[in-house]
Amino acid sequence: MTLAGCAGNDEADAATDLAARERISFNEGWRFYKYADSKQADGLIYDVRPEVESFNDTKEADSKPTDAVEVNAIANVLKPWIMPTGNDFIIDPAKRHVRPPGNPGAKFPFVQASFDDSEWEAITLPHDWGIKGPFFEGDDPEVGGGMGRLPSDGVAWYRKSFSLSEDDKDKQIYLDVDGAMSYAMVWLNGHLVGGWPYGYSSWRLDLTPYIRAGGDNQLAIRLDNPPSSSRWYPGGGIYRNVWLVKTEQVHVKHWGSVVTTENVSNGSADIKLAVKLQNSSSANVQVKVTNDVYELNETGKLNGHQIISFAPQTVSISKNADASIASQITLKQPKLWGPRPTQTPNRYAVITKVWQNGELKDSYQTNFGIRSLRFDPSSGVHVNGELIPLQGVNQHHDLGALGAAFNVRAAERQLEILRDMGVNTIRVAHNPPAPELLELTDRMGILVTDESFDSWYKKKTPLDFHLIFEDWHEQDLRALVRRDRNHPSVIMWFIGNEVGEQYTDEEGAKIARELSRIVKEEDSTRPVTASMNWAKADMPFPAALDVISLNYQGEGIRQLPEFEGTERIRTPPSYPAFHKAHPDKVILSSETASAFSSRGIYLFPVTDEFSAPVRDGRGGDSSIHQVSSYELHAVDFGSSADKVFKYMDMYPFVAGQFVWNGFDYLGEPTPYYSARSSYSGMIDLAGFKKDRFYLYQSKWRPNFPMVHILPHWNWPERLGKVTPIHIFTSGDEVELFINGKSQGKKKKGQYEYRLRFDNVVYEPGTVKAVAYKAGKPWAQETVVTTGAATGLSVEADRTKIAGDGEDLAFVTVKVTDNNGNTVPTARNKVSFSVSDNAEIVATDNGDSTNFTPFPSSSREAFSGKVLAIIKAKKRQSGEIIVTASAEGLTAGTEVIQIR
Repeated sequence: MTLAGCAGNDEADAATDLAARERISFNEGWRFYKYADSKQADGLIYDVRPEVESFNDTKEADSKPTDAVEVNAIANVLKPWIMPTGNDFIIDPAKRHVRPPGNPGAKFPFVQASFDDSEWEAITLPHDWGIKGPFFEGDDPEVGGGMGRLPSDGVAWYRKSFSLSEDDKDKQIYLDVDGAMSYAMVWLNGHLVGGWPYGYSSWRLDLTPYIRAGGDNQLAIRLDNPPSSSRWYPGGGIYRNVWLVKTEQVHVKHWGSVVTTENVSNGSADIKLAVKLQNSSSANVQVKVTNDVYELNETGKLNGHQIISFAPQTVSISKNADASIASQITLKQPKLWGPRPTQTPNRYAVITKVWQNGELKDSYQTNFGIRSLRFDPSSGVHVNGELIPLQGVNQHHDLGALGAAFNVRAAERQLEILRDMGVNTIRVAHNPPAPELLELTDRMGILVTDESFDSWYKKKTPLDFHLIFEDWHEQDLRALVRRDRNHPSVIMWFIGNEVGEQYTDEEGAKIARELSRIVKEEDSTRPVTASMNWAKADMPFPAALDVISLNYQGEGIRQLPEFEGTERIRTPPSYPAFHKAHPDKVILSSETASAFSSRGIYLFPVTDEFSAPVRDGRGGDSSIHQVSSYELHAVDFGSSADKVFKYMDMYPFVAGQFVWNGFDYLGEPTPYYSARSSYSGMIDLAGFKKDRFYLYQSKWRPNFPMVHILPHWNWPERLGKVTPIHIFTSGDEVELFINGKSQGKKKKGQYEYRLRFDNVVYEPGTVKAVAYKAGKPWAQETVVTTGAATGLSVEADRTKIAGDGEDLAFVTVKVTDNNGNTVPTARNKVSFSVSDNAEIVATDNGDSTNFTPFPSSSREAFSGKVLAIIKAKKRQSGEIIVTASAEGLTAGTEVIQIR
């Protein structure tokens, strides 16, 4: 990652470095306009797209992808002017694109400096135009449940004016966009500079030919986010950070350094460094390059002075050309990077400096970690010699009520909650993540599998990535790997998820090999794989991959008798077959479970099955669109957590699993597409833990004393009726008490992960579970029948936040009785207010069926809880007073200090 200076270095060096390169946040001062009807938008289109007359977004997630629809191109599309943006990522010079003559859109008003945009909305990036709603409700909505029922589709413009000084006239000026959804096209001072269609990619534009140093500049960015383009909520807008980068004409190229480590041990490690330099001047130059290694502290700042240096090198670079250097050193007693909790995520940085005639021309920081990776087919993934069972989850890119607009604290909070559950690995599903997410996983010691595409040539939705795959897959894939290859948390590259090419035999395998080749040309240190939900062990597709990555196949798909004779995918448990066919390859389960639940909702009767699909009367209720939290139900092609655990334990050669999924996410609300968000997370959209969280915690943190009781114990309508109690614990035995009377002890058997007391008859009072391990008391928990709701309890996740307008406090409100117990059935409407130095960014309650717009300051509690997300206004200080109130209840407050 390129930085403006070397934070943490000594003062003199830092000042020099700032003079050499500047990386300026370009997030403030934008104006935004979205066409009310995209069909009536301007004609500045990237390319023609197929007409979508109808699309059923409720089809099952494992439906077979289909062939693309051919369309005829027209002459006035802007694609030929956009394609050259990706030339740096096309290896074969013959395949690079030549910009045609002309300047499309030059006369369009929105790109002109004279255009008056004062009536446009003033916004700060990152920005997701769809998240504020309103939700589309009812049947046949403009945007269905699959994409979250939010207005993420459409055509919009962003404009920003800025000035540069005369001192910048001989510099290179770049615009770095971390993500814009989607089909971005950029004009500067009326000139079409370029763009990038894939909304998840990070990309750079060279503004230098069109910049006005010493004067005013007008930037205009057009986005076009199609409907029916995603299987989940994609967001809309410039939803990640944007940067203005200034360099001298001779500098380190974009993502131009790569650090690899070899022969890693506690005693020493070989560090290899390759740096690509760019000379944008019209003269041949000779430069000296120095590379110094520093330790990073826990916050990512340089820790003192350099600890070791590479030998300086002198290199000649022709005019308007690139050059590369390579070097190697050995570091004694390295501090290794490894995943928590058993290892420490130590990090280093290389500071590359480019000197010309004794003058510093560039300074570039490359963060890295020293660690070894070994993939053993008989056991799994070893990091620094330690076997690390992958206890992973899949994570979509949205941040709940914040939408797709990336926020570091919101992502950090998600990772903290997941880590508390025992997660040590994240699969980013199914697209490149925000760069800052990987900075967090590096710092926090969490492994990552980095993913590129959800589709290749075959489509899953009518207007998804398949439309641009042929033209852009090489550029997108190389851009991803170059951007992310220095992150020690990244251990694997995923080139596709359940792609339709699984079905095309050798043809699909050929594409997989081609994509794998592209990745390995950029990074040969990590394996490449793709997730398979259909391809079988003896087919060419898995043979083309380094790692066998299975979605749901390991436990078997639709094996219950009720699925016999259906046309859907039916697969027996497949771990043994893949292990036998590919004994030289690690096997992992990249998607498991896809189990369902609605937090705090318990439906009866409770199935006695180990793992069951959801139907009315069998874990689901289509009249309220909720799924039971007894945690025994899954999608038709999935399995309960208990079933997955069993097959993982049966086959210890499996490297681990990635549960679908960690947090609920916007869109894809199987089984009820009238809803707004998924039911499959262990944590709901608001960040509240479901019961399933504790089931995974009991398995993944065996040394953490815990016991968890479900359901709640407020059942006046069930007096005298059988109301099963299930216990999740990291212990091996539990004794259950109802109002002090023992219901007996139960001990876990083989392949048993919960203790079921299925014959308990409900009576109000106190439920107590006492867990034992190896015969000794281990943990206990009590659940009580509460009184009526009387008040509100307010608690922030942190009571000190930064006053930068970006840091967030997540404030949880619980509806409580006179004794302070959370009333688990409460649905009181809660209203929030804050002092003048703060803002309410959004509220949520985790209910997938709730259509109150996220920016609302009031919302019903769901299962007794509601959330408010608070930030300080920029450049404010003092105390933030957060107040929660509800009719008939005692209000609650929380005080948050602004740092």
